[in-house]
Amino acid sequence: MFEVKVNTAKGTKVGTIKCNETTCVIGKDKRHPVVLHGFKVSREHAKLYLRDDGIYLEDRASRTGTLVNGKSVESAGPLNGDDVIEIGGYHLSVVASESMKKTQQEQRQSAETNRGGVPAQAPAFEVPSVSDGATTQAPKKALAANDTEQKREEIKLRNTWRKQVHKELIKQIDLRRVNVSEMSDDELRTQSKGLIDAIIDKFDLPATISKESLSKEVLDETIGLGPLERLVADLDVSEIMVNSHDEIFFEKAGKLYLSDIAFTDDQAVLGAIERIVTPLGRRIDEGQPMVDARLKDGSRVNAIIPPLALKGPCITIRKFMSNKLEAEDLVRFGSLSPDMVRFLEMAVVNKRNVVISGGTGSGKTTLLNVLSNFIPDDERIITVEDAAELKLYQPNLVSLEARPPNQEGKGAIEIRDLVKNCLRMRPDRIVVGECRDGEALDMLQAMNTGHDGSLTTAHANTPRDCISRLEVMVMMAGMDLPIQAIREQIGSAVNMIVQQSRFSDGSRRVTSICEITGVESNTIQLSEIFKFKQTGYSESGKVLGEYVATGMIPEFYEKLREQGMDVDLGIFKVSGND
Repeated sequence: MFEVKVNTAKGTKVGTIKCNETTCVIGKDKRHPVVLHGFKVSREHAKLYLRDDGIYLEDRASRTGTLVNGKSVESAGPLNGDDVIEIGGYHLSVVASESMKKTQQEQRQSAETNRGGVPAQAPAFEVPSVSDGATTQAPKKALAANDTEQKREEIKLRNTWRKQVHKELIKQIDLRRVNVSEMSDDELRTQSKGLIDAIIDKFDLPATISKESLSKEVLDETIGLGPLERLVADLDVSEIMVNSHDEIFFEKAGKLYLSDIAFTDDQAVLGAIERIVTPLGRRIDEGQPMVDARLKDGSRVNAIIPPLALKGPCITIRKFMSNKLEAEDLVRFGSLSPDMVRFLEMAVVNKRNVVISGGTGSGKTTLLNVLSNFIPDDERIITVEDAAELKLYQPNLVSLEARPPNQEGKGAIEIRDLVKNCLRMRPDRIVVGECRDGEALDMLQAMNTGHDGSLTTAHANTPRDCISRLEVMVMMAGMDLPIQAIREQIGSAVNMIVQQSRFSDGSRRVTSICEITGVESNTIQLSEIFKFKQTGYSESGKVLGEYVATGMIPEFYEKLREQGMDVDLGIFKVSGND
């Protein structure tokens, strides 16, 4: 049907693949006709398919996107031999077979004859020409490019007017000598709204700009998060990333999208950052150009500004669900199985020390919140965090938050200081949001000195890596302990490691639950209880698999049974397929 020529970005020829079917999938999976390698190539990156009028390209929601002639596309066509498809550092081109070219030529001639015209070869991606006020019919790609350019011009015009109204608003507030620091949020919003509406009424706005929407945008940028307000309010958006004032990405259903909204300028982004961090007693300036904070709903915020951020101030917001998440919700999402939930509940209720391990954005904090719900209400809980994110609902709860240094570089209170202090506050359980430094040593000591059932998280890709990372973090405490002593401490303090992973389709799953059974031959022994067994991918790229028991029965279940407790050992039964 057609051929696909593959070259590297430097022009080195890789090969030519003949596609004899009407479709041809391009990706990393070896089952595809066109297999490309590299971390920028998705498992199913793009698809070529044959229509009556030519060959078309479709991006399969890839992680790094697909370019045609230097422009990012979701779909394009019909393609000709001169069009360059860029995927993960490779350059591809498609060439139709002679029989296909002949068929297409006959079809075009037949179509022209039926219209009474003269056969003509129209180039792909031709820009529509205008003659006597009429626009000729053009391929969809050209129209899409024009729409995108028009949209950019509209956004640019909107930003210009927003900046002008905002500038006038500041003048009006200064002239009226309004003391905004003494006003409540509602009073400030009401008064600012009135001033903005009065200012907009004086301007002769273009017909394409709505007064109501412009008023809301200026108000949000003045006393809120600007254009981010809309994304924060969208319940389906899980993460928001501001790379610069006019480049905002967001994550929805595990996929990244470029937003069509923008801040007026870098100063507007700085204003939004300051409105987030100031109420929390934190600061951001050239002396301290990085900050961690949170929104009122508990969403995590990280900000970094120039001179460290070269493109301008950057904001990353990781949103949390507004409703209380239960274990049943995670089962419904496919993050773990009902048997795993029953086991984890039994582990938390019976005071097993648990470390949740996983990569960035894998859902460690969410799982920590869910497991914390299993703690009985009659126990005293103390949480320690760098920036408060946990939402626990037990009545006897104390939440502690670390403090950054002041402008003189003094007054910093580290997580390690809070962990040491909370040992004097009569806790039944200690929950540390994340161990990332020397506080790991203090956490292990707390687990070993009567505070059973404590919970924490750590960054690691596997349970075995988690143990190695705990060893490194203990060494960071500066105590110069021998590695044997550290491993003995970990082996006696930590009972369970729950591994959380994020997959290529955006899904987050508990991939392994392991029990630490002790130290033998200077090696910490792990016994895997449950695991996620991946079986493949669906047509839409979703990860397929099942949660299975390994057949191992944890030691504490045996002890509970010896104590006369009724425990369900059926959840550890291996299915007949394994």
